[in-house]
Amino acid sequence: MNTHQHTGHGPIAAKVAHRTAVAAETGRFVAAVQDADPAAAVPSCPGWTLADLIKHTGSVQRWFSVLLRARIQEPPRTREVDLRLPEQEDGYADWLAESATVAEEAFAATDPNLPMWAWGADQHARFWARRMLFETLLHRVDAELALGRRPVVDRPLAVDGIDEFLVNLPFAGFFAPKVTNLRAPDKTILFRTTDGDDAWLIRLRRDGFGSDTAHPGAVPADATVQGSAADLLLLVYGRLTWDGEAFAHEGDEQLLADWFANSAF
Repeated sequence: MNTHQHTGHGPIAAKVAHRTAVAAETGRFVAAVQDADPAAAVPSCPGWTLADLIKHTGSVQRWFSVLLRARIQEPPRTREVDLRLPEQEDGYADWLAESATVAEEAFAATDPNLPMWAWGADQHARFWARRMLFETLLHRVDAELALGRRPVVDRPLAVDGIDEFLVNLPFAGFFAPKVTNLRAPDKTILFRTTDGDDAWLIRLRRDGFGSDTAHPGAVPADATVQGSAADLLLLVYGRLTWDGEAFAHEGDEQLLADWFANSAF
């Protein structure tokens, strides 16, 4: 039960052009930080500055681009990549824009349906474009929050991002070890959008967890959280809290507390 069918319309991923969305989200990110102080703190990433956030996002784009060009068929043995990072932090915004161009060139050279190793559920090149998109989008949001702005996340992207997170979370234990604590004797958590008919039912078992693809939203859950797609995306990534004003929740509060204490990556 490690895959999820988006309710109502088939897989939402088919509606999102991940490769072009990477460029668009990077453009938003660059616009946000172009004239900002690189030393500004990023409260949603404790201990990070804007410079750290930009460097991380551009590094991910360049690293994933290396993997795509290599068409890797097994886990990489090294993460070394020539970042071409400028010496001065005030050049980081332009460098991030160039990182998106590096990614665009890697996408152009790689069939998205090419079989490739990936750490998540989808063992194709398209996994890396989708993962890159949500790394970029989430950290664009972090930058805007740090600058006191109210981030806007396009609804189709938010729905796809929730799906991408929940589909891949069962595989994330090697770098997010608390994920292995997500187990319970047949408990369920339902995430439902209030601005659409999207629903994800997570079933926790004694040996782990996964998305229930057969009846998402059609069966009573032990705990339910409802909110807009954009807010639910920020919730699953820990940028909002389930007991905050943005959400309605019902059912087993301890189950929800345990889920969010162990599901961050």
